[in-house]
Amino acid sequence: MAFDPLFPADAFRRTDETPDAQFYQQPRFVTHIDEGAIAAVTQLYREYFPANGTLLDLMSSWVSHLPPEVPYRRVVGLGMNEQELRANPRLASYVVQDLNQEPQLPFEENEFDGAAICVSVDYLTRPVEVLRDLARVLRPEAPVVITFSNRCFPTKAVAAWHALDDRGHMALVKQYLLAAGSWHPIELLDRSPQPRRSDPLYAVIGRVQKP
Repeated sequence: MAFDPLFPADAFRRTDETPDAQFYQQPRFVTHIDEGAIAAVTQLYREYFPANGTLLDLMSSWVSHLPPEVPYRRVVGLGMNEQELRANPRLASYVVQDLNQEPQLPFEENEFDGAAICVSVDYLTRPVEVLRDLARVLRPEAPVVITFSNRCFPTKAVAAWHALDDRGHMALVKQYLLAAGSWHPIELLDRSPQPRRSDPLYAVIGRVQKP
């Protein structure tokens, strides 16, 4: 496992270090946050992703939470389970890839107008490498919208995630983007539904800056 020198060597260790392909072999046709938090994710996508744009749903599954009324030119998914990806009605195409094994994305430079990472960033063991290459495949000024809650598969979330609270998670993801370079400005948002009867929802959003 490769570690980024800006973070402690044990920051990305996990309780379960068995291959992720084995863990995600069986499809999970469930949502990992509740309806209120999902609505908050969808609203962020309305605000940040351009209509008729080309989008990358990174660490995707059977649902992308994109606003149903907004047309996109093309949505590409990259995830771990082919059955889930095949069932996603918003995807024009998909790639099955384990980013913890291969953080380089199989796409061209400047291919996408925006990217989403929904309730999955806590599982990345090489987040800086992934976000660095994500900047390559996004067009200048394109956003990445990274959302998360307080739920996870605990044995697969990295040690750094377990060590922090919700605010700490936002600060950690911001540090990932800063370490990757090419991301500015970076916004930290609490979009938790009010009153708080739903799952909390947090977002870190960066925009690509290229020379």
